[in-house]
Amino acid sequence: MAPLSSRARGFTLIEVLVAIAIMALMSLMAWRGIDGMLRTQSSMQTRADDIRTLQAGLAQWQTDLDQLAELPGTPSWDWDGQVLRLTRRSADAPPSPNGPVPSVQVVAWTLRAGQWLRWQSNPISQRGEWTSAWRRAQTWGQTPSAEERGLEVAVRELSQWQIFFHRGGAWSNPLSSEGAKPATDGGAGNSPSASAPDGIRLVLDLPAGPGLSGKLTLDWVNPVLTGEAP
Repeated sequence: MAPLSSRARGFTLIEVLVAIAIMALMSLMAWRGIDGMLRTQSSMQTRADDIRTLQAGLAQWQTDLDQLAELPGTPSWDWDGQVLRLTRRSADAPPSPNGPVPSVQVVAWTLRAGQWLRWQSNPISQRGEWTSAWRRAQTWGQTPSAEERGLEVAVRELSQWQIFFHRGGAWSNPLSSEGAKPATDGGAGNSPSASAPDGIRLVLDLPAGPGLSGKLTLDWVNPVLTGEAP
């Protein structure tokens, strides 16, 4: 029988407690590392989603402007400082026994309760329908009904937005006398924005958050210029 002193000695209670403490510390450090990685991944995903959403909204904005329709006796564009209304060519033409009928849509943009919103009418081909849609767009931007809200799409959260016109070789506020250019088309009215300018500058203030933030400026150039290009 081996002497008692030569037997293998086990761990003492203190050694076991120290080992447990070390393993707990290592687990905590590993968890913090994993949590940090997950937070970074989530932040990057949120930012990527925000970029895609904003890109889609700006692409729609540019498409609406590129498809502006100049109709006799009607404004293609109107901006009252709160609601932007425009008449654009429709991608969907109403069916007809004689083939597709050329049509337009009334589109409106506004900022309401911190949300940048877009509204559009159904394709229209009659002047009376256009007049009704033009008025509905104005009503939607000010006191929308539940029916009108059903036609709107929330684009993105914004702190504020601004629009500038380029006419006569300079940028100006479309509501100012410099930005005004009364339409020569009889019946189109004297709205300062009745006819499309040479360029439009959109300035968006993006609120602070996990996604994009700060000021964003986007310039649009009229494909058919009426004066000096911006």
